[in-house]
Amino acid sequence: MAKPIMQRLQAQGVRLTDQRRTIAAVLDEADDHPDVEELHARANARDARISLATVYRTVKLFEETGILDRLEFGDGRARFEDSQRAHHDHLIDMDTGEVIEFVDPDIEALQDKIARRLGYRLEGHRLELLGRKIKD
Repeated sequence: MAKPIMQRLQAQGVRLTDQRRTIAAVLDEADDHPDVEELHARANARDARISLATVYRTVKLFEETGILDRLEFGDGRARFEDSQRAHHDHLIDMDTGEVIEFVDPDIEALQDKIARRLGYRLEGHRLELLGRKIKD
């Protein structure tokens, strides 16, 4: 299990303002892939003094320190998730923008097999599938 974001920031010597603490707590609780505007709405609900600009600066800092991963799903919005979340892949619904996390052992094994066949040891990967719901 990943350590809370605040603990990792403290270990890196990042100065933790009250606003950064609030944003870190919001991110720790997120089970989705919020963009900056959604993070702002959630943080602002806890502390009305948190501006959108503060969230942008904080997300940039968290990215630079390796705390957050930026995800681009082709909808023009950067989304974010904790870099230490358990490995998973994404299926993006092209009509609704919903992001579905999944893990499939067969896909994992196939990716490893391909890397080895090409002479590589797989150190990591990102898989994003784009699709539309099948209508009966």
